[in-house]
Amino acid sequence: MSKDLLKIAITASLEASKEILKIYNSDDFEVELKADDSPLTKADLLSNQIIKTYLKKTNIFIISEEEKDIPHNIRKQCAKLWMVDPIDGTKEFIKRNGEFTVNIALIKNNNPVLGVICAPVLNTLYFSYSEIGAFKAEVDLNNYETNDILNSAIQLPLKRKNSIYTIVASRSHLSKETTDFIEKMQKDKGKIRLLHKGSSLKLCLVAEGKADSYPRFAPTMEWDTAAGQAICEHSGFKVIDVFTNEALLYNKPKLINNWFIVN
Repeated sequence: MSKDLLKIAITASLEASKEILKIYNSDDFEVELKADDSPLTKADLLSNQIIKTYLKKTNIFIISEEEKDIPHNIRKQCAKLWMVDPIDGTKEFIKRNGEFTVNIALIKNNNPVLGVICAPVLNTLYFSYSEIGAFKAEVDLNNYETNDILNSAIQLPLKRKNSIYTIVASRSHLSKETTDFIEKMQKDKGKIRLLHKGSSLKLCLVAEGKADSYPRFAPTMEWDTAAGQAICEHSGFKVIDVFTNEALLYNKPKLINNWFIVN
């Protein structure tokens, strides 16, 4: 069953990515501001619609960034649910730097057990589920077979080319606490390497083995991290809530995450 759900999530992410790129390569983003002043484009809405079309076939409850106002007394009855971010990194999308992703995760008993992240501009797909581990694949959005992707993907983490301690941090949300953490690690580790990325690509860099740590001492929502956490955990890394010292949990009464560290 998990493999069937993984195929559906992969197809949903790739089909959404295909349509996102058409808007990305046009001049018609139709940018609006949501109530929290975060940007929303017609690509977010179209991606959400496409992903829902595929995931509804599974008869599993869906939580999406664009449809998040579902009371917890309804959500908490779901042992399983999909957690979707139609475009993670809308600011990066608007800047046209390519560092945005489509995120789909399956949550079971408050833990992410399946994750799919597609980076459309990079033609790159990350996916995982608990029974097989985490993988990375290069994809042609206009010519792909899901089974071929599953069979040709490379298992994560990849072999590291250097031993310099590497931290990946947000391109758009670098807080003072994160800067303090980086300075502390410089003292502890000596020479360090600092990378900046947008969206869930930060989590993916740790899962790949290209980075040792990703500190996030700023607000995130569950749909921002669920797919990336699954991929990291299935690649052998941990996503730790800095207040509980346990893994981040999902489908909480409030969908905002505590600060966390991936390592």
